[in-house]
Amino acid sequence: MRADPISLFPASAGHDDLYRVVKGDSIDLLARLPDESVDLVFADPPYHLSNGGFTCKGGKRASVNKGGWDASRGLATDHEFQLAWLREAQRALKPTGTLWVSGTQHVIFSIGFALQELGYHLLNTVTWYKPNAAPNLACRFFTHSTELVIWAAPQRSKKLLHTFNYRQMKAENGGKQMRDVWNLDYQVPEPDGEQVVWSLPTPAKREKVLGSHPTQKPLSLLDRIVRCSTEPGALVVDPFSGSGTTGVAAVAAGRRYIGFEREKEYVELSRLRIHAAAQTAAPRDAVGAA
Repeated sequence: MRADPISLFPASAGHDDLYRVVKGDSIDLLARLPDESVDLVFADPPYHLSNGGFTCKGGKRASVNKGGWDASRGLATDHEFQLAWLREAQRALKPTGTLWVSGTQHVIFSIGFALQELGYHLLNTVTWYKPNAAPNLACRFFTHSTELVIWAAPQRSKKLLHTFNYRQMKAENGGKQMRDVWNLDYQVPEPDGEQVVWSLPTPAKREKVLGSHPTQKPLSLLDRIVRCSTEPGALVVDPFSGSGTTGVAAVAAGRRYIGFEREKEYVELSRLRIHAAAQTAAPRDAVGAA
């Protein structure tokens, strides 16, 4: 009998069989996961943007430098990094599982090409709109207000095997098929009207009360991804745990979680946030029976 992937990591890194947040290199830790043992991988990998430039934060000029983990090593080396972790994620995913990867134009095209090189089956490219995006200071191009999220199955097959809770997503969208442009400041469309564009603001202050990460994603984004592509009790893995938003969404929805993170401060932040979410989450049996 194959070991539960969560049991492969120290119990001190999480709680019971519900979650683990493990400090270390994402590729090395992904390699420890058994073949075809994971239901969902969500990743928000480094964008390699810490290049000495500037951005706008809180209405003020601020450095884009986030740390050594976000520095570029050159186009070829950066792409090899994407190939390496995506290869391990592909091996660990079940045939019924899927991968979601978030990124801006600075990294997402490399990731998309790597997915094609490895033989993933690209399912959708979701666009989520940020109504409160920061203005650009250069005034030499349009303001960046969207981010792309690629959804892919680990392999191509004649029959689509991946989990997709289509009916649930359609019901939440006012009985209309959910489209691939997400605006999560949600309003149900009128039955005979046009579907609204889903607008998803950047993380609210309440999501940062325990601390924050410079590339933190909104909980509403991860909540939808987890619920649309897994069933209760599923195992969710995030190779770049950051502030732990994926884990918060997973345990709140009755799923299990493993997160990998290099930086000690974010390991601790992830554990704090996921622990808080676990205290208020419905029992998995109750979620599954709903």
